[in-house]
Amino acid sequence: MAAVQRLFPYTPKAPVRTGIYSQAVVVDRTMYISGQLGIDVASGKLVEGGVQAQARQALVNMGEILNAAGCGYDNVVKTTVLLADINDFVYVNNVYKTFFNKNFPARAAYQVAALPRDGLVEIEAVAVLGPISDSCLTGQGINKL
Repeated sequence: MAAVQRLFPYTPKAPVRTGIYSQAVVVDRTMYISGQLGIDVASGKLVEGGVQAQARQALVNMGEILNAAGCGYDNVVKTTVLLADINDFVYVNNVYKTFFNKNFPARAAYQVAALPRDGLVEIEAVAVLGPISDSCLTGQGINKL
């Protein structure tokens, strides 16, 4: 059996990893993007302006990683949103929908006890590399694949 290739896309336009993890890992055509905080790359600090500003910056950082792998937000198929306060979900959602505005990825959101650097939001994603053809399945449609 042939080995599956594992790639590690990297960009200096997103926060540089400081721990024992990668910005993203690609296996076959699936990219797993590590959780992104609202860190400004230039300063290395969380952006000011609350949860919406941090969510926007986290998604911008994610976009840079997607771009480094040759794709964009339309390639994202699943996200996980981690919140310091679940009551901020509506504010994060208002920002989120400016990045994902059609054929939305599957998503989960959780409140957590704490985030690194006392962040208010962290967003991770799974994306599929290459062109994607969208269609809607209803009823028993998935069985026809």
